[in-house]
Amino acid sequence: MANAPVVREIPATELKAMFDRGETFELIDVRTRAERSIAEIHGSRLLDQGSYDALTQLDHDTPLVFTCHHGERSRQAAQHFAQLGFENVSNVSDGIDGWSLSVDPGVRRY
Repeated sequence: MANAPVVREIPATELKAMFDRGETFELIDVRTRAERSIAEIHGSRLLDQGSYDALTQLDHDTPLVFTCHHGERSRQAAQHFAQLGFENVSNVSDGIDGWSLSVDPGVRRY
C-alpha cells in the first residue's frame, strides 16, 4: 500500500516568515472571487481553471502553499496536488482569518 501524500500544515505566521525569508513558492487561494474581493493575501493567485492548468505543468518539486478562509478547503486542494505527485505542498491551517488575526490586521475579516 502506497503512503498517503504528505501536506505540511503551517500557521499564517509561518507563511509570513516564508515571505520574510524571501522563499520562492506559489501561493494559491482556493476561495471564490467574491471572497477575494473582501480580503486577500498579497502575492496569492486565485485557483481557477487557468491557474490550475498552469500549476499542473510546474516541476513537482515546486513549493505550493494553499490558503482559504479557515484552512479546510485549501487542505483539500493541497491534498489533491500532493496526490498529483507534488512533493512540497503546504496548507495554511488558519487561512486568511489567521493572517488577519496574527499577521496583518489591515486585511479585513469576514
